[in-house]
Amino acid sequence: MKKKYIIGALIAIFGVIFIFSFVIKPKQSETNTIRLASSPGPYSDLFLKGVKPILEKEGYKVKNQSFSDLSLADVAINNGEADLNVDQHTAYMDNFNKEKHAHLTALTKIPTVPTGIYPAKKHSLKEVAKGDTVAIPNDPSNMARAYNVLVKAGWITLKKGVDPIKATSKDIATNKYDLKITAMQDVQIPRSRSDFDYVILPGSTAYPAKISTKTMLISENIKPDYYLVAAVNKQDKDKKWAKVVDKAYHSKAFKEYLQKHNKDSFWNIPKGE
Repeated sequence: MKKKYIIGALIAIFGVIFIFSFVIKPKQSETNTIRLASSPGPYSDLFLKGVKPILEKEGYKVKNQSFSDLSLADVAINNGEADLNVDQHTAYMDNFNKEKHAHLTALTKIPTVPTGIYPAKKHSLKEVAKGDTVAIPNDPSNMARAYNVLVKAGWITLKKGVDPIKATSKDIATNKYDLKITAMQDVQIPRSRSDFDYVILPGSTAYPAKISTKTMLISENIKPDYYLVAAVNKQDKDKKWAKVVDKAYHSKAFKEYLQKHNKDSFWNIPKGE
C-alpha cells in the first residue's frame, strides 16, 4: 500500500513539472529577441548598421539569420522561424503571398536603391542599336520593373490599360530596336554582363556584385509598390517589437545615420517617411 502511495505521489509530481514546463516556457513574442531573416543586398546591411543599434538601446537583441535567397527568408517568416525581412518591395511581397498562400505584410516603407539600366558590352544609351541584347530579372515583380525602365528609356512601349506593376513580355506593344530581352535569375545577371549589351539590375543585386550605382545609365522613377518595406508575418504586425522597429526607421537617430552615410544620394527616401 505504501509503495503504491509513493508511486502515485511521484507520478503526480512529475505531472505537475511536465505541465509547468509548458506554462512557463516563454513564447517568441514574449522575448526581446528580433530574428532578422536577411538576404544579399544593401538593405539588411543598412538595418544592421543603422537600425540595430537603436533597437539595442530599447532593450532588444537582434539575431541575424542569413539566407542565400529572398524567397527562403520569406518562407521562414511565414512559418514563424524568423520575424523580419527588409530586402523586398511591396510588389515582390504581394506576389510571394499569392504564389505561396503566405501572410506577409509591410510595417513601413524604407530607403530604397532604384533599379536601372547598367552598361555591359555597351556603355551609353546612345549606342543602342537594332537587335541589342538586354538581361532582366525573371521574378515577376522585378521583371515588370525592368520593363518600366525600358519604357522610360524610350526603347519599348506597353499596351494601353496594362498595369505597369504586373507587366509581362506579352504586354509589350512596340520594341523600337527589336531588343532581344532575356529574363534570368537576378543573381546571375552580374556574372553574365559580358554576354549582353545592357543589363537591368535592382539595387539589391548590384550591391553584392559591387556594381556602383554611379555607373547606372538610367534610373527608374520608383513607383509606390517598388519601395522596399520592412516585412513581417501579419500576425506579428501589432506586436510591441514590430512597433519598435517601425519607430526606429522613423527616429531622429536613423535619419542622422542616413544623412551621414547617404553618399552620392545612394538611398532614395520614401516621401513622408
